[in-house]
Order: sequence, then C-alpha cells, then structure tokens
Amino acid sequence: MNHSRRPFQPIENYGIIGNLKTVALVSLQGSIDFMCAPKFDSPTVFATMLDSQRGGFFAVEPDLKNFTSKQLYLPGTAILLTRYFSDSGIAELTDFMPIQKGNKTLTSAIVRQIKTVRGSIKFKVSCVPRFGYSESDHEVECLEKEIRFTSAEEKLQIKMLSDKPLTVRKKNGYAEFTLHETEVATIVLEFLPEDHQGQELEFYQQDAYHQTKDFWVKWINKTSYDGRYSELIRRSAITLKLLTSAEFGSAVAAPTFGLPEAIGGNRNWDYRFTWIRDAAFTMYAFLKLGFFDEATAFIDWIFNLCQKIDLQLVYQIDGNPKLHEKELKHMEGYRASKPVRIGNEAATQLQIDIYGELIDTIYIYNKSYKPITYEFWTLIEKQIVQVIKNWKKPDHGIWEIRSEKKEFLHTRLMCWVAMDRAIKIAEHRSFPYPENEWHQVRSDIYNDIYHNFWNEKRGAWVQYKGAEHVDASVLLMPLTHFISPIEPRWLSTLKAIDEELLVDVLVYRYNNGMTKIDGLDGEEGTFNMCSFWFIEALAKSGEVERAVENFEKMIGYSNHLLLFSEELGKKGEHLGNFPQAFTHLALISAAVELNKQIGRRTSKL
Repeated sequence: MNHSRRPFQPIENYGIIGNLKTVALVSLQGSIDFMCAPKFDSPTVFATMLDSQRGGFFAVEPDLKNFTSKQLYLPGTAILLTRYFSDSGIAELTDFMPIQKGNKTLTSAIVRQIKTVRGSIKFKVSCVPRFGYSESDHEVECLEKEIRFTSAEEKLQIKMLSDKPLTVRKKNGYAEFTLHETEVATIVLEFLPEDHQGQELEFYQQDAYHQTKDFWVKWINKTSYDGRYSELIRRSAITLKLLTSAEFGSAVAAPTFGLPEAIGGNRNWDYRFTWIRDAAFTMYAFLKLGFFDEATAFIDWIFNLCQKIDLQLVYQIDGNPKLHEKELKHMEGYRASKPVRIGNEAATQLQIDIYGELIDTIYIYNKSYKPITYEFWTLIEKQIVQVIKNWKKPDHGIWEIRSEKKEFLHTRLMCWVAMDRAIKIAEHRSFPYPENEWHQVRSDIYNDIYHNFWNEKRGAWVQYKGAEHVDASVLLMPLTHFISPIEPRWLSTLKAIDEELLVDVLVYRYNNGMTKIDGLDGEEGTFNMCSFWFIEALAKSGEVERAVENFEKMIGYSNHLLLFSEELGKKGEHLGNFPQAFTHLALISAAVELNKQIGRRTSKL
C-alpha cells in the first residue's frame, strides 16, 4: 500500500469517539485521521488531518469497488458505525473508546470491530502512528497478533491487538484478511504509559462494548429535559460530555488544533484547553439539562484553581496555567493552511469578561442544584474585587482580538453579570458582602453600557465605545437579562445585527472586512454559536416563527452526525476546530428557549 499522501477530507466528514480522556476523529471512509494521546492536550499520534503525508492514520479499508459509506451513532451513545455499501457486499465498522465502570479509565484504547454483512469481503488495516506531532521516532516489536510501537521520547507505547495476523512494514502495522457473511474481526489500539500491560484482547471483544454502551445510555438518560428537539439536544450533550475530562472536571473548547477558519488562511488555533468562558457556558448547558455531576466536577476544579492562583483566561486541562504558543513548521497544515499552532497565546491576554460567565454558572448551580459553601463564597468575593478593580479597563474581548485593547461592550456586559449574580447569591444565601459598594458598581456599569455604548446614528449598541458597527456578542444582552427583549433600543440593535452581520440564517461575529478590528489577515466564516444566539434572541423578542425556521435551517448545516465545527464557509463547508463546544452549547440553549416559547404559545391557544 502506498501511503505517500492521503487526500484531505472535508472537516465535516468526521465523527468523534472518546473516553473522557481524549478523542479520535473517524472519517466517513473509516480512517482515524486525528488523535492526541493519552490526553486531550497531549501530542498527536495521528494527524493526517493536518499533514497528508507525515501526519499518521489508522485506516480500515474494505476491498469494495465503487462503494459508498454512511455513518451513524448508536442511539444515546458515542459508539460510531461506519457502513460500506457496494454491489458486491456490505461491510460495517463499529468504533468506540471503552469507558469502564466509574469512568476512571486507566488507559485509552480504540476498539474497531469489523463485520461483513453481505458477501465475502477482503479488508486492509493500516496503523501508521506518528508520535509527538509527527516529530518523534518510535521502535516496533512484532508478535503474531500483537504489535508494540514505543516512543521513548514521548514515554508512550501503542499496543496493537488483533484476532487476525499482523505484520510490520517500515515501522507501521498492517493486517489483511477476508471476512465472510456475519464474520467479525476485532482490532484494538491501546495507548499505554511506560511499563503498563493493558488489557487482554478478550476484554475488548466481549465486555468493553457492553460497558461502554451502558455508560452512555445511563448517562444520557439522567437528563431532566423532555421537551422538543430532544434528539438534537441529546446528541449535543453527548458531544459536550466527550469534551470533558473525567479525571479533572475541566472541559476543552474543542479537541483539535490547527483546523483553519479559512482554507489556506493563517487563523489556525489550538483549542485543546479549558477556557474559563467556554467551560462555564458548557456547565451552564449541563445544568439546564440536569447533568449536575459534570457541573459539580467543574465547580470543584475552579475551587481548587482559585485557591492556588489568580484566575486567568485559559488553562491546560489539569489546571496548569502555562500555554506557550508555537508553530509546528514541519506540518503542511490542512489544505496548506499555515501556520499550524500548538499552545495558545490568549493565556496571556487580559479578558475581563470571564468573571461574568463563571459567576453566572455558579449562580445557576447554587440556585438550581446545590448551595455553595461559605468558603467558596470567599473565593467569589476575591473575583468580584478583581471586577471592581478592572471593569473600566480596555481588554482583548471575547474574540481574543490580537490588536489593540478596547472597551468592548461584551466585556462590560459580563462585568455587570458578575456583579449582578454575586449580589443575588449573597442575598439568597445571606452571605456578608459590602452591599452599598457592590450595588453602586452594578449601577455604574449598567449606566455605562446603556448610555455610552449606544450609537444614536447607528441605532444600536455597538462593539466598543465609539464604534460605528455592531458585534454579535451584543446578542447576550437579553440572554443574560441585562435588557428586556422587547425594549425599543434592543429591537433596534437586533435589526442592526440583522442588516450588518446576517447572511440568511448565518451570523458573522463582526464585520472584519469593514473594521479590521482583529489585526489579522484573511477572512473567516460565519460563527455558528452566534447564529444560535441570534435564534434565541429572536425567540425571546417574540419572533418565534422566524426563530423556529432559522433553527431548522441551521440544523441543516450540521454534518451527517449532527456535529458542528466553529464556523461555516461560503459553500456551507465546516471551518475551524471540530467539534466545537461553543456551537453545541449554544444549540442546546436555543433549543431549550424555543421549546419554552412554543409551549407558551401553545398553552394560549
């Protein structure tokens, strides 16, 4: 087999499997083209999505002429089926990453069960690992039904197990075999720390599938939500769960890095970390759906973090604050989109809005699930001191603008949210707090936003003080209860967003072509999260029919597995890191709001 170069697949042509430690992306053709191991933010072992020649992959290829393939998830699980159809036969590939009881999985593994449904089909399996972002060498040891790939530099061993004979060529693992109708073969990759033995093949053939299926079905059935769009919400919830760490309680913004916001462009970032903002929004979505264990684990993670260091924007999943950004110059990039970056310089940016998202989530947690402790309250007080000290400062904002800092409306809004929710927690729980000072600061921020961010000429609240243009993050004004959704100024702002940032149902974050606000070259797509924010804002403002229509059209932009990336391009193609937590949590929030508004209308009939 010639593996000199494998064609890039569209970003939307992938499904995701995972074990709450890391994930793998599986293409429509059944090739695993992206995986970091053993954790979300570890170096890649497969990265063909970012380098078609040197990236590494793990492929299952049926010998079928002119086949078509389709994918689906088993209902309520993260178990992925890829099916191959041709005149000469039908094959089925079942992919999952085992999760054992208590979800404290010691090792990461990929299980691939290959089955012939009709006919007799020859299969070729290729395991081409490339450790350490395709820079680290590895050694190979081959037994008849087991191959061990070991990278001393990465302190990681991959063990390839199979009930079919395996061979090694050029330090890669291969298998070729024929399966007759109803026959099944199992191929497993275990990702082991040094000196760890792993499991026997029999465990993966028998117990792992049932344990993993039971885990996901039991987990998704914990949800308290039973309204409209239930299947959509459940799939997005499972996707968000796949992006959380069972070990730490943190959540990554996306499991990938380097996937471009414009093909051939340079907006290629690493999202495999825990942004306080993104994770807080994720927990907000979990709380809305009744997944309280995840919110508790995140609250504990934050509590431990705040005891050690002052809050910053983004962390490694274990809470390490160091995220040095660098370029992988040896990688060609997805369809020549360079540079490919790992780490993220945003960790050093001032983004004052994070206090609002975080304290809002803690407020919901305290109100709807479990009272926070007084000890935790004292940590919140520390964060509010930072808000009071810094709320007037310009910063880099929610979109992590890399040019000059400005007084962004979204940041100011989230400072108001932080003050408002902290006051509500204190008064609900009768915690001591400097009542006069906090109330005054909350009022000062409100007046500043209402008056000083309003542009009379534009008839809208604008992106930053003195701006002439709007920003989609203003959509959070009614969503955070800062403003009534039927306030005349708000309806005028919504109209300005409609005119300036919308393409049918798709919403841009801001008009960078007009403003050059972000200091970066090139274009970007429409932002899926903003499209769902717009839908929720429409619903709250009374335009329920339009909101429903927009929602259905937005769902039509999802991939075949109801997964979304960060952005959409001009042809509706998925752009940016994939799948994106921001998009899926905004989808959940919009669907829940639509369900509420439709229910209200129905009850009045």
